[in-house]
Amino acid sequence: MQFLEDGEISIAIDLDQGARITSLLFRDMEITLASRGSLVNWGWYSMAPWAGRIREGLIKDVEDRSFQLPVVLDPPHALHGFGVMYGWQDIGKGIARLELPYPYEGASVVQQIEVLDNAIRWSLEYFSGEITLPAWLGIHPWFSREIGQGSGAEIDFHALEMLKRGSDGLPTGEIIPPHQGPFDDAFTKVQGTPRLVWEDALSVTIESDAPWWVVYNEDSEGVCIEPQTAPPDAANLGISGDHYLEALFIFEAE
Repeated sequence: MQFLEDGEISIAIDLDQGARITSLLFRDMEITLASRGSLVNWGWYSMAPWAGRIREGLIKDVEDRSFQLPVVLDPPHALHGFGVMYGWQDIGKGIARLELPYPYEGASVVQQIEVLDNAIRWSLEYFSGEITLPAWLGIHPWFSREIGQGSGAEIDFHALEMLKRGSDGLPTGEIIPPHQGPFDDAFTKVQGTPRLVWEDALSVTIESDAPWWVVYNEDSEGVCIEPQTAPPDAANLGISGDHYLEALFIFEAE
């Protein structure tokens, strides 16, 4: 475990559980959705070396050779990368490293989480080594809808474009104007700064240069606003993603 505290924020990071934040307290309000029996539906965790789903778990390197990724989390597709499935190595205060398995063996990911009085800075970097497979990154925070104070969580998020989803839930590659939620969708050309608000209690603003964001609010207990360097199934859509991602989560009492 790693424990970080500064100002009004204290967090716990479980390295054995995907180096995820298992508890995040701001002024004694618990923000993080607790474990619900699945690897992917609780806590705050990094997605690497891919974010979202990859169709049928198939990915190709620069020589057009195909490799099969594990599809155990969301068959028949590969979901959210290896980071959420494995234990990470503690390499410093709030810093953890994951040496990636086959077919990314030889590549690694480093996560750093810093607590800054009323904010958290989260950075994630992929080191490819000799690996020529595509990689992209994401941060997946599960916010509790109810935090014991104020009203239920409301998402303040605006974008000019989103990817159309097919009948299988994966993006088709077609760009469309955003529609009304609920969402399990990837957006780009975000306007303003995404924010989550529990009226009369708390707001969390998320600052990031990420070109893509996924919003998920189809769950009765939690909501997600996820900065990503590329959208789900990016490699099959011909979209490449940066190997570095940073986001600042700013907490303010309402």
